[in-house]
Formats: sequence, structure tokens, C-alpha cells
Amino acid sequence: MALMITDECINCDVCEPECPNKAISQGNEIYEIDSRLCTECVGHYETAQCVEVCPVDCIILNPDITETKEQLKEKYLALTV
Repeated sequence: MALMITDECINCDVCEPECPNKAISQGNEIYEIDSRLCTECVGHYETAQCVEVCPVDCIILNPDITETKEQLKEKYLALTV
């Protein structure tokens, strides 16, 4: 699954620079995660770095996008070629 940022986001700016795929950007009101680029840091780190640094725990699994670890790894490989 890709991650998503909920409306509990306080726009603290710490998640965006942590994303190795540049999937996080400032939206109209809060930060947003581009599901086409999000691999939950699979291929880069053991854990999702944005989740690790978020002070309000507003980054969750996106229930609308189901991806296995294998699919996330394939997406990582496609993004890094």
C-alpha cells in the first residue's frame, strides 16, 4: 500500500525532505503523497522515513491502494532505473 497524509497534518515540513522518491509535496492545505511514487521506502530503508519523523502520526496506509511488498519493490526498481 502507498502511504497517505491525513488532515491532522500540521505542515511542519519534516516529511518532505525524508522521502527518497520525492513522493511528498505541499498540497493546497496539507502535504500530500503521490501514490505513483510512494514505495513506503521499500528498496531504500527498512521503514518508511516520513512515518518515522512525523511528530503527529498523520501518515497512514492508504486504504484505497493495495500493494504487496513485492509490488512496492517492483515500483522502486522502475523508479530507480
